[in-house]
Amino acid sequence: MTDTAARPDLKEPALKEIFDRARIEAIAGHLADLSPAFDRARFLEAALRDLDDLALMARLGQVSGAIHAALDLPVERALDVLRDLAPRMGSGFATLILPDWVARFASDDTDRALDALAFFTRFGSSEFGIRPFIRRDPAHVLGVMTGWTADASEHVRRLASEGARPRLPWSFRLEAVVADPALTWPILDRLKTDPAIYVRRSVANHLNDVSKDHPDWLLDRLAGWDRDRPHIAWIIRHGLRSRIKAGDARALALVGADRPAELRVEAAAITPARIRPGDRITLAVDLVSTAAVPQRLVIDYAIGYVRPTGISRKVFKLRTVDLGPGERLQLSRSQVIRDFSTRRHHPGHHAVELLVNGAVLAVTGFDLGS
Repeated sequence: MTDTAARPDLKEPALKEIFDRARIEAIAGHLADLSPAFDRARFLEAALRDLDDLALMARLGQVSGAIHAALDLPVERALDVLRDLAPRMGSGFATLILPDWVARFASDDTDRALDALAFFTRFGSSEFGIRPFIRRDPAHVLGVMTGWTADASEHVRRLASEGARPRLPWSFRLEAVVADPALTWPILDRLKTDPAIYVRRSVANHLNDVSKDHPDWLLDRLAGWDRDRPHIAWIIRHGLRSRIKAGDARALALVGADRPAELRVEAAAITPARIRPGDRITLAVDLVSTAAVPQRLVIDYAIGYVRPTGISRKVFKLRTVDLGPGERLQLSRSQVIRDFSTRRHHPGHHAVELLVNGAVLAVTGFDLGS
């Protein structure tokens, strides 16, 4: 495999190239094989129109719309063709054209559409395609999805949680679920001991969404879960990550960090102290327990990013550890200070706080030049 990180002259292809000309022509070939009703020329004309100007999700929508335009069949027969297409496409993001087609063109028969989405999710994910159905009829659709929590396929079980997330990235918010998290609680409660990490990670992400709007409601319910069971403890720890980063005492208690840390900070420093954009910083920490009994420590660090309007603080995970009396813990973490589409850096002093069990135990920092 080529190491693009070691070859600055090479770049990873843009995500939108998932739907490049070769992929679209391959889809056309499969559909032509599967149905005499498929108009290959019409599909290619519609799917390739202004392709270079379109971003990833726009390409996805254009391809699924082109299928609809070129496959002149009733919905139920078109779905049969698309079910046959799915395994030919393999698995991966490109298969999301199939649930997208269902959401846009098969919405008149909800139960048939949900059955199709449960089938297609095995090849990629129907998490985006199912959301218009939830928004239109949350009681019925979430009832069906609750039943999916017992499905033999981990992909379908994951869809029950992921598709109903109130704040799913790259999709619209489900305002009914944002307003009332009890709507999806039966799904999450049934999946809390799921054997698949793929499913449990979705449950944790769903809980993290809920924590942003209803933290106390969520903490009340998680307090009733059996935290001695490893799968449940993992879900709670990851599902409460935003509350833990915020230093929420109740969230910290649920992950075992239920008292202030008893530590001596031997060292907490950033090197180098002066950098330019693109440089790497390293945080080195040396801690010694002063407690008489073992203690659970949730250790994070926060960077105060300089902004034109003030300071924007972002918390990063460092470590969760159990430390015995008198034990020493040395940690380090490196990261490159570079611009992203969601974060631009500005010159000035950036304070870095060491956080343990929600409290600031030390402050260091670095100066960023222009």
